[in-house]
Amino acid sequence: MTNNDILRRIRYTFNLSDSKMIAIFGLADHEVTRAQISDWLKKEDDPAYQECSDSQLAIFLNGFINEKRGKKEGAQPEPEKRLTNNIIFRKLKIALDLKDEDIFRIMDLADFSISKPELSALFRKKGHKHYRTCKDQILRKFLTGIQLKYRDNVEKREEFKWE
Repeated sequence: MTNNDILRRIRYTFNLSDSKMIAIFGLADHEVTRAQISDWLKKEDDPAYQECSDSQLAIFLNGFINEKRGKKEGAQPEPEKRLTNNIIFRKLKIALDLKDEDIFRIMDLADFSISKPELSALFRKKGHKHYRTCKDQILRKFLTGIQLKYRDNVEKREEFKWE
């Protein structure tokens, strides 16, 4: 998955306007313009398309955490220069304040099952003997599940009274 695709999916899922996205970057102490946001959200075949770098997506996700959980006092965390699917998944888990059971339910919405050991392996530090790389398919299913939970599927959301 590209960083731009992840940004588009988060924007759609949480119905974020350009000004809201600019504000989220601001919560991570970073300024972006409406034109930058617009260029990142364009499709790859558009001539004005710009690639969203790992550090730019990391800044957005840090701001998203601040938006959803509240901004901590002091200096903001330094954005990662290299993002992996594991880091993106972890940041979304933190931002949405999800426990393992919540993630299992979200994955079920996307018709994907993951075991507790598999899930915990995704959140381990790289180099740990049980660390597992988060493949695009897992992150894509997770993003689909949060879209269903937070935006699209009202009937399924009614079953989800665990917020």
